[in-house]
Amino acid sequence: MATEGADPRTPAPPAGSARRAIVGRLSWGLADQAASSLTNFAVGIYVARSLGLVAFGVFSLAWVTYGVVLSVSRGLATDPLMVRFSGVSDASWRGAAARSSGTALGVGAALGAACLAVGSALGGGVGTAFACLGIMLPGLLLQDAWRYAFFAAGTGRKAFVNDLVWGLALVPAMVVAARVGSVAAFVLAWGASATVAAAYGSLQSGIRPRSSGTREWLREHRDLGYRYLVENVSNSGAGQLRAYGLGAIVGVSAVGVVRGAELLLGPFLAVLMGLSLVTVAEAARVLRRSPHRLGTFCLLLGGGQAAAALLWGAALLLVPDRAGELVLGGVWHSASELIVPATLGVAGAGLGTGAAAGLRALGAARRSLRSQLFASICYVGGGLGGAAVAGTIGSAWGVAAATVCGSAVWWLHLRSALRRHRQDSVPEVRTI
Repeated sequence: MATEGADPRTPAPPAGSARRAIVGRLSWGLADQAASSLTNFAVGIYVARSLGLVAFGVFSLAWVTYGVVLSVSRGLATDPLMVRFSGVSDASWRGAAARSSGTALGVGAALGAACLAVGSALGGGVGTAFACLGIMLPGLLLQDAWRYAFFAAGTGRKAFVNDLVWGLALVPAMVVAARVGSVAAFVLAWGASATVAAAYGSLQSGIRPRSSGTREWLREHRDLGYRYLVENVSNSGAGQLRAYGLGAIVGVSAVGVVRGAELLLGPFLAVLMGLSLVTVAEAARVLRRSPHRLGTFCLLLGGGQAAAALLWGAALLLVPDRAGELVLGGVWHSASELIVPATLGVAGAGLGTGAAAGLRALGAARRSLRSQLFASICYVGGGLGGAAVAGTIGSAWGVAAATVCGSAVWWLHLRSALRRHRQDSVPEVRTI
């Protein structure tokens, strides 16, 4: 599938300069995600130490709900932008970015209203946290949309600066939230600081989100958007179902324990998510310039991430209890028991992201959807089945097994998609 706005006749740059350009864009992706993940890590640690295990579990439920809403926004708004408007002309990108960011803002307003209604109906601490999340969703989703727009344009430096602005705005907001001392205050502080960064993103790009272009955007990209929507929601929704199910089977505190283990893997997850910001765009560029190298690119990408995850997990096993307690407080002892299965789960997920990037670059939305649905079903089944058998630790091992199985399916589908692409690329030979 040709990328809109690109000229297929444009000669490929020299191999050396192309590699340097890829490394540069990947470096900005890592730097940006480092800033973003450091912000998220600081919020998680601050809440865990300030409010205790049960309140941290309530905050984590709001956090995973935000993840589901974010996946809706990315599927409809920013994933099509990354696939079809990476490396295109500036005029084409600006028009697409305006409609994409407007779509993200509309998703935030609609789903934010739904969260507000659900939170008001639930009441209590959980309901209040959900209501506050609903108020903050438009700003949170718009900030994320600017990050993706900048990476599609190849200007990852702007995304990095935007996340720095979020982090700086978060400092005074967290101080105020700590004085209030409630989950709702931390949710509002987190969302308000993201809204500041979202407003700054408009200044950086010189673009105003066009909510009036939402219907046009969804119609033009419905072949990708709706499949990516289901794919993304099944991914983040699986995490949400596992969190809710784990809370029902074991208790809300178990959700806090799992989140604590995720925080221990936070620095590596920063690398994983940072690469995911640019891998689809880079895979699309590789496909356009050197299609025969796409499989190798994806293998190096996935294998490198899996190896890095295993190394990070091994390092965590050497952390003394005193240092762990300094970081997570009372959450450390329970979370540290999940290091091995959590590491294996992240390694499996990292291996699968290489294949996922290749499928998206190929525009094989149907195959990527099938892969993600299978992986999500395994994730929920493994997480909840393990919880029913052996509690929190059983859930962690069930998820680890599920991610490895899901990764294998991703690679099988990429192999088939690459074979199909090569067949379609061979000119037809006619005999007279």
